[in-house]
Amino acid sequence: MLKDWVKSSKPDDEEMTRRLQKVRTELTDRQLAIKENKLPVLVIFDGWGAAGKGSVLGRVIKNLDPRFYKTETLSKPSEDELRRPFLYRYFVRIPEAGKFSFFDGSWMDEITRNRLTEQTTEEEYHAQLTSIKRFERQLSDNGYLVVKFFFHITQAEQKKRLRELADEKSTSWRVGKWDRWQNKHYDRCVDVYDAYLEATNQFIAPWYFIDAKNRKWAELQVMELLVKNIDIALQNTGRAAAILQNTFPLKRMPRIREIDLHKSISDAQYEKQLEKLQHQLAELHNRIYQAKIPVIIAYEGWDAAGKGGNIKRLTAALDPRGFEVHPIASPEPREKNRHYLWRFWNRLPKDGHIAIFDRTWYGRVMVERLEGFCSENDWQRAYNEINEFEKELHDWGAVVIKFWVQIDKDTQLARFTDRQNTPEKQWKITDEDWRNREKWDQYEVAVDEMIQKTSTVFAPWHILESNDKHYARIKALKIVIEELEKRLG
Repeated sequence: MLKDWVKSSKPDDEEMTRRLQKVRTELTDRQLAIKENKLPVLVIFDGWGAAGKGSVLGRVIKNLDPRFYKTETLSKPSEDELRRPFLYRYFVRIPEAGKFSFFDGSWMDEITRNRLTEQTTEEEYHAQLTSIKRFERQLSDNGYLVVKFFFHITQAEQKKRLRELADEKSTSWRVGKWDRWQNKHYDRCVDVYDAYLEATNQFIAPWYFIDAKNRKWAELQVMELLVKNIDIALQNTGRAAAILQNTFPLKRMPRIREIDLHKSISDAQYEKQLEKLQHQLAELHNRIYQAKIPVIIAYEGWDAAGKGGNIKRLTAALDPRGFEVHPIASPEPREKNRHYLWRFWNRLPKDGHIAIFDRTWYGRVMVERLEGFCSENDWQRAYNEINEFEKELHDWGAVVIKFWVQIDKDTQLARFTDRQNTPEKQWKITDEDWRNREKWDQYEVAVDEMIQKTSTVFAPWHILESNDKHYARIKALKIVIEELEKRLG
């Protein structure tokens, strides 16, 4: 990689000026094309300190309409970001369809810096590498163009630039401790950067090395490569991505029609157990907060299965300052214009907090699949993408609890009818609920496939038999308590 890199031949000044004028016009044209084709473009500027990333970025964006791009300067994670999963601060910043996002620094800087300063173990480093490769692949598979530039200068050139910046009062602030450390340990950095660049040089998101000794030449290289990549991506718009086989261990689950729904509990037992279990959960919530363990509880199930009542009994035991319930409806335009998991990454809790999702990312393989809101290739890929998402949460240290709330068709009809005939409950029933009921058999097939393919050992599904809502509520509380106790040891 860096050690073997051969510089491309720099053109003379006259040719460089001509090519720059041409490519600036081309980039302006391509911005209109990506807007029309709803192509999201993520451009990453990485490389040595003082290599000129910021100045080249400034020249590139001068050619663009500022309404359709964002620039992100990604230095060290903030205190809040350190309480989230590793990929959180990057995933929430991905661009909307038809827009650019320019990252000045990226995940490369974070994990190589931690590696060089021995803040992560080798095992942690390789786990983060795996996360990054999955992240970049998921973006590409979901229609994103990811273009990665590494700005390269020699140790002598870097030293010279740092000295020049430090000598000027107006620019001395731009020279940080890390820049000086990097130059002093240049050879060691080369070894770590080389290993990282080689590991993450994927065909869907390759690295481009920029000869950054001459700033004008660096700008031309970036602009021409960016235009070239946009043209290729526009030609490939709508392509079907490869459907990867699941590599995570799965837990064997029954088919939902095989579930015994006759389980019930008496009113007296319900009241007695409810109070006892809620008291236990309240104590565990304090311990979870003190131990800084994040908890994610996901509810899916049939319409009128009792998800809302179940969640209400769960949250009644929790400190309101330490949890949030997220009712998930149809995505808003800004959510629809990004990777389908983006809106869920945005709702992840801080460590020590609990996030409860009333409907989840599994809409991709149920309602979006059956209503044609995504392609078959999209929902077929989603099983593996969701498993990868939940593995990220698990590896972060989160307790992930997933409930499918199961009822039979007759019970649903009775509850629908009751809602329809009871004025104070009519807000709970919609025409869409009745339409979905007509597709019960299709949904049952989709739910079975979802549970079989995503019940991993680190995030298994739990079935709540909810013909008797009281029974389902008690079972949910017991499962949450058991999983929290297990995590706390």
